[in-house]
Amino acid sequence: MALKHPRHDGHRGRDIEVNPIFSREPLKVPRYALPAGEMEPGTAYQIVHDELMLDGNARLNLATFVSTWAEPEALRLMAECAEKNMIDKDEYPRTAELELRCVHMLARLWHAGDPRRAVGCSTTGSSEAAMLGGLALKRRWRERRRDAGAPADRPNLVMGVNVQICWEKFADYFDVEPRYVPMEGDRFHLGAQEAAELCDENTIGVVAVLGSTFDGSYEPVAEIAAALDDLERRTGVDVPIHVDGASGAMIAPFLDPDLRWDFLLPRVASINTSGHKYGLVMPGVGWVLWRDEDALPDDLVFHVNYLGGDMPTFALNFSRPGAQVVAQYYTFLRLGFEGYRRVQRTCRDVATRLAAEIGGLGPFETLTGGGDLPVFAFRVRDGDAGRFTVFDVSAALRESGWLVPAYTFPENRTDLAVLRVVVRNGFSHDLADLLLDDLRRVLPRLRAQDAPRRHAADGVSAGFAHGTEPKKAAPKKAAPKKARSAGRSGQP
Repeated sequence: MALKHPRHDGHRGRDIEVNPIFSREPLKVPRYALPAGEMEPGTAYQIVHDELMLDGNARLNLATFVSTWAEPEALRLMAECAEKNMIDKDEYPRTAELELRCVHMLARLWHAGDPRRAVGCSTTGSSEAAMLGGLALKRRWRERRRDAGAPADRPNLVMGVNVQICWEKFADYFDVEPRYVPMEGDRFHLGAQEAAELCDENTIGVVAVLGSTFDGSYEPVAEIAAALDDLERRTGVDVPIHVDGASGAMIAPFLDPDLRWDFLLPRVASINTSGHKYGLVMPGVGWVLWRDEDALPDDLVFHVNYLGGDMPTFALNFSRPGAQVVAQYYTFLRLGFEGYRRVQRTCRDVATRLAAEIGGLGPFETLTGGGDLPVFAFRVRDGDAGRFTVFDVSAALRESGWLVPAYTFPENRTDLAVLRVVVRNGFSHDLADLLLDDLRRVLPRLRAQDAPRRHAADGVSAGFAHGTEPKKAAPKKAAPKKARSAGRSGQP
């Protein structure tokens, strides 16, 4: 969203008045214009520092999936690499090498057929990574259509209405029709059969989310793949899957080893994840991988020559720091498989215990229990809904510094309003107990109300959606006609 200059800031346009620092004279600093001259670095620092004190405490922000804690050694490495531009691979060949090693590590983690020939890259986050995955799907579909002499002007992408907002942006920016599968009853994410029913010869792919931002649940990637296999057998329409593993792709490999969701499924063409979420790195780094070279059209890749070798690059952003990539490599080295497993296990243990405790308080009912992502959603039971809403609860917890988002679900379940808790590395059992104490403290006051004070329309939780923005679900389509070609050969 474009930033607009405020009509007024509540201070009648008054400049910032700076108190004396040590022996310095008082100053006035313009708010929205460059100062006429220089000032001491300590003065500038204090002005910015003091205003930032009014921000929320990131460690108490249970709305965000983004990492809010890192080891001092990781922060030190990031500071040492802040000036390195990630795209300058010939000037910073070791940073480029560390990026490549991370890609290979993720390829093995996600069961790529030949990790040594892994195709992937770092990005600024999972949103950019998702758009790159979508672009590759669109380009592959367009090439197949043109090779078959068929029109390629009406691409569509099938996904659940619960997808993160970056997919809506992708569809808008790159002229792809989004087809959203609505929620129905107690199904709060994409269903396999529902996805297949919306696919046709113009479908560039299906997005399966491993860890919905609405409630933390995994979408059934293997079931979706099986439904698309059946669709191809019946119609010849071959639809690949992109797995949006922004969070779950760094949870499932360590905690759910028997879950089939990654490149072990032949229909999965690409996977993205966020290094700065459960990859345990400070913002902003993401990753996107393709199962092989064929899944990423070569005309989307720019080839850079450095040290006599070829370094392919594929990204929407050009200049960006290498610090986060270095921090990702450090974290991979530091923790290893077992370390990641222990960190993610602790997060899930905290989430499942906290969900159970909140569900046992009486006024709340949990929709999910934190058993997939260490994330869960809960609502106010009908017996207390006449006294307070989830928006009242969110506002009351904010008095103690907790940032817990409250929001309504999208089309077909707009009757459902919930709170959501994201448990990240650094949110301990002790902090969970403090949250429970504050929740218990505000409940008597909320239950004493004669009617709710806050509602969704009040905008109390504006900016708190974090991927739960409403989207328009697509109507059901008739089954696609049988294609002339058999599509992917040998597909079971």
